[in-house]
Amino acid sequence: MADADEVFEIVDEQDRVIGRAPRRLCHGNPALVHRTAHVVVFAPDGRMLLQKRGRRKDIQPGKWDTAVGGHLAVGESYEEAARREMHEEIGVEPTLPLTFLFDCRIRNEVESENVRVFSLIHPGPFAPLADEIEELRFWSAEEVRTALGTGQFTPNLEREIEALRPRGWLPPGVRVGE
Repeated sequence: MADADEVFEIVDEQDRVIGRAPRRLCHGNPALVHRTAHVVVFAPDGRMLLQKRGRRKDIQPGKWDTAVGGHLAVGESYEEAARREMHEEIGVEPTLPLTFLFDCRIRNEVESENVRVFSLIHPGPFAPLADEIEELRFWSAEEVRTALGTGQFTPNLEREIEALRPRGWLPPGVRVGE
């Protein structure tokens, strides 16, 4: 489980580090902008891997989310964090090729994050981190399409899905949100 005293770098609107704050303050104070890396994982046939967040998570417990996501450690780059998190969370070798997709900003009443999103094509097997992930499975485009807007997904995942569709970065056969 995440440590409430874990320290995040605080950044300005240009993503420049301007300070540090503990996780417990960042999650609850949207003025403390911090950084996160996500990895969208696809099966070779185009299905999207999603994780069901553990019930003890401090943000969006029990909801389906991006396969891999985590905060940057102090001094860590987005790509370093993505590689570390994919190894820690789902047991994927950190040397596998990642593709940069896009940057986005998450701003809500609970937190503010700058997110860099990468993708990986990997068939599994996976070794989900039991303390953080309740379930891990591939979803077809139709399953994703049906679940959008029902409250099963985190708001951040819904935003990522919408950002992926028009950019044409989905593997063949994946057309979500249409």
